[in-house]
Amino acid sequence: MALAQKLRPEEDKKHQAAIGLKAVMAILDKWGATPDQAQAILQISKASFYKFKRDPGAAQLSNDQLERLSYLLNIHAALRTLFENPENVYGFMGLNNHNPFFNGHAPLELISSGHFGTLYEVYKHIDALRGGQW
Repeated sequence: MALAQKLRPEEDKKHQAAIGLKAVMAILDKWGATPDQAQAILQISKASFYKFKRDPGAAQLSNDQLERLSYLLNIHAALRTLFENPENVYGFMGLNNHNPFFNGHAPLELISSGHFGTLYEVYKHIDALRGGQW
């Protein structure tokens, strides 16, 4: 697509969703999420998960799913701010956390419930760890 060519708003939203979905799929893989966990987190069916994994541009995402992508990308950004090494950036989500909110559970385990409120709370707690480091 030529740089000068403008996308219509609905095309632009679909294009951005495809880019976000591709990034989130890669992040979830690096966090060690299973396909079942990723499907629950993103609230997509098994068939859609594998279709979108092959071709993120085929995704027709709801506003809820787009918000989920946003929270996941923001969790990743917060982790990148907190940690310098990739082992911590990508490993943190799979480690049991004994802070009061997590109660010994891994953040990935909690967000795998698929509940939007849990995703928000995990984001909020991880974001608070960085303490204004932006």
